[in-house]
Amino acid sequence: MIIDCHTHIWANIEQLGAGAGEYLLRQCGQTEVRAGAAEHARTAECVDKSLVFGFRSVDLGAAVPNDYVAQHVARYPSKMIGVAAIDPADADAQAEAERCLSQSEFRGLTVSPATQSIHPSDSRAMGIYELAAERSVPVFFCQSLHFPAQGRMEYARPSLLDEIAREFPDLVIVISSMGHPWIEEGIALIGKHPQVFGDIAGLVRRPWQAYNALVLAHQFNVMDKVLFGSDFPYFTAAEAITSIYRMNELTQGTNLPSVPREALRGVVERDALSALGIARADEVAARGDDDEEA
Repeated sequence: MIIDCHTHIWANIEQLGAGAGEYLLRQCGQTEVRAGAAEHARTAECVDKSLVFGFRSVDLGAAVPNDYVAQHVARYPSKMIGVAAIDPADADAQAEAERCLSQSEFRGLTVSPATQSIHPSDSRAMGIYELAAERSVPVFFCQSLHFPAQGRMEYARPSLLDEIAREFPDLVIVISSMGHPWIEEGIALIGKHPQVFGDIAGLVRRPWQAYNALVLAHQFNVMDKVLFGSDFPYFTAAEAITSIYRMNELTQGTNLPSVPREALRGVVERDALSALGIARADEVAARGDDDEEA
């Protein structure tokens, strides 16, 4: 089973607003990004499931609406899983989170403190985490490889999530890009808390960074907490898988350590839905439907 735990879609770059659009384009070094729903579905054919993220930032005046994500997921219910974007600074953040989690298309929430300019443990955000913990859904912290000029880098540090993991020990937390650019800090947090995971979205487009991150994760014995993510549209799932399996080519003929191929395979083929509790949520929902029919 291959689960792509980190993908994005949007109708057009204008949808994101000038500030957000500029930095998102800069991430891939292109003037255009093909992030449409049809392209996403086509490139996802090589995986079993894809998690599709919305985006919301009041500070940037930008959004990939959750309803847009829900429509896409509804077209491919056996293939796509929505992750609703919540900006805790938004006045209706709590209501929006509850609305989305009441829909079958969504199985998680995503926040981005750095691009939303809000401290991860702000009291408004803590209410969102409490809801996620009650509903047994994961929260994805998407901190980005590149930051908009008006973003708050200090809010992207993985160590800031330690308080949240202590406050909500049953809450499943996923740190995007292993906490880049503080990857060592991210790995320390992943190793500290049983319910904290990290994905490699974005890193696999930069093989040397990905290699160092995975070597460190392997040496710290947390490879079972590392999740596969392509970061579509910046990289396709097929490109990401190829990059992972070719990672040790970087060190051939050197004394540098390598990551065992079985460990790399474990990242690509991990049953992330079970690890994140998403599979259990689906099973509970299915049992509820069966009970109603009975």
